[in-house]
Amino acid sequence: MNDIDLDFSRLERIGMPEIVYGQHKSVEQLRAIAERYAERGANLLVTRCTAEQVAGLEGTYDAVSRTFMHLRQEPPRVLGEVAVVYAGTSDAPTAREALVTLRYLGCATQEFGDCGVAGLHRLLSHRERLSRCRVLICCAGFEGALPSVLGGLMPQPIIAVPTSVGYGVAEGGRAALHAMLASCASGVVVVNIDNGCGAAMAARRMLYSPL
Repeated sequence: MNDIDLDFSRLERIGMPEIVYGQHKSVEQLRAIAERYAERGANLLVTRCTAEQVAGLEGTYDAVSRTFMHLRQEPPRVLGEVAVVYAGTSDAPTAREALVTLRYLGCATQEFGDCGVAGLHRLLSHRERLSRCRVLICCAGFEGALPSVLGGLMPQPIIAVPTSVGYGVAEGGRAALHAMLASCASGVVVVNIDNGCGAAMAARRMLYSPL
């Protein structure tokens, strides 16, 4: 297929391999992409895809995050753990996308679910474990307050991910996005709505250390 030009040199260039965005790609396109990765013996991660798009391909499909991954070799390990904290189970697809992407990038992770501000004691009970992580990714919808709370408690770099969870003024994730951008917790950085993959890649850059 002449419409596919894969970037296999990206790992050498920026320290992270290419990730394939699966949405709107045809079954034939993804099959051709998978074949080219197989020819090189390279690991493959496809995000935002359906089970039907990757049916028959060798690898693992995660229905929650809508990701497909085939690890032919263990990725180089990255020093430091990344915590993925999310407000509720409705935020799990975005959080899971971050977790899968971090695995693909060679990062160790810890998962902290159901930590929303409506039950703040649940987050506080994890402070000791959170303190051992180098970077914190925080996913939340509705009013998007969780990253601000986390930013007032923990010293690590915090990557806030607004999710499209909510209704009324919160619908689509824009209320959470605006709240995170306006956070009074200094130094919290924000990625796009539902962008768990981008948050994971940002965390990987923060953990980068030259050889």
